[in-house]
Amino acid sequence: MAYIPTHALAGLRNYRYKGVDKSFLSNYVLNPFWTWFVTLWPEWVAPNMITLTGLAIVLLNFATLSFYDPAYLAEKGGAKGPPHWVYFTWAAGMFLYQTLDAIDGKQARRTGMMGPLGEMFDHGCDALNTTLGVILACHALNLGRSWWTVASQVGTLANFYLTTWEEYHTGQLYLGVFSGPVEGILMIVTIFMITGFAGPTFWDQKLLTLTRLENVGWISSHVPNIGINVCFMIFAGFCLAFNIITSYMNVFHARRGSGILVVKPLLFLLPFLASVLLHLAWLNQPSLRNPDIINSSAFVPFMCAWGLQFAHVVGRIIIAHVTSQPFPVWNPMYILSIVGAIDANMPILFDRPPLIQRSPENITKFVFVVLALSFVTYARFVVLVISDITNYLGIACLTVRKRDANGVWRSAIPRAPISGEKRV
Repeated sequence: MAYIPTHALAGLRNYRYKGVDKSFLSNYVLNPFWTWFVTLWPEWVAPNMITLTGLAIVLLNFATLSFYDPAYLAEKGGAKGPPHWVYFTWAAGMFLYQTLDAIDGKQARRTGMMGPLGEMFDHGCDALNTTLGVILACHALNLGRSWWTVASQVGTLANFYLTTWEEYHTGQLYLGVFSGPVEGILMIVTIFMITGFAGPTFWDQKLLTLTRLENVGWISSHVPNIGINVCFMIFAGFCLAFNIITSYMNVFHARRGSGILVVKPLLFLLPFLASVLLHLAWLNQPSLRNPDIINSSAFVPFMCAWGLQFAHVVGRIIIAHVTSQPFPVWNPMYILSIVGAIDANMPILFDRPPLIQRSPENITKFVFVVLALSFVTYARFVVLVISDITNYLGIACLTVRKRDANGVWRSAIPRAPISGEKRV
């Protein structure tokens, strides 16, 4: 077994999903809609197929960006992006993704397909959507190829990593009063809608100027007049800080209640910090200040390669969680970032030009090679893990089927209740 050792497979049968959702919007507004919406799906549709459909919709949004803006020309201060109507399709697609991501668990309960495979599949699609959502949202905010977009990538991945890290150490998925899957996605949907009406340059307006607060003496002298998009980034930073504190407090209480050391889990945040530093170092091109990766068409492939590597990392954490294995610290995917970072900083480290990334053309070629390797490696991971889980548990991935004691495939849909019997 490449990713799940034979001795760890037994943990798959002991896994039980646990979740806490404290979001007001989720519990009192969206959940009634989700409960109704799932009834529109036939019981022969597999939960993982619903999850995959949601990801396909976001990929379609990304495809429209690639079609209308193939070089990602939306630089700060002058977007040359898609027509305004496309942003409305992004809003609809992101909302549909959120809806399908919410009902796949409900469909799993309807069809009797609850289990670790759904957990892995759901988190894997969410991890991929994280980077795609960042690219689309920063395009709509007219941040384009900039360090603000990189900061948004770091913050969004950090939130997802924290959630996965927290679930591993507490045994349950915790969504607070403000979470990325609920309020965060709805904020992005709102951004897409506003951009559809007003255009990307709307977000460049100074907040105090737009609100007329620059005419108030005390405010204008104490509050910097910055763009709305920058204000949004600052707000996201505060949300990240809040989530860091909340996640650790949840882990702290869970570990203290079980009599286990409460400091050790913090050490498992270091691999993510190291990966961020590696990618930031790679973006630094001391010998090629203009153009570098951020100012070139290699920027989006770089972000996608980073996202695939991240999805691989959190996928292994989820596998460790559902099979009760030790927390994975090292991931071979880091090697790609290490090579890119060291090569880009050869002038600083060894006082010589890069061996690979000597020119803008070579940088672009190298980034695309890393993107291809990241995709192939992650795809291999997904195929092998799905194969291990389905073979061991005797279930299908994209159809509602299970193998019976004789090895014959049967429908996993619970039978209809007989007269006088309640179906639980």
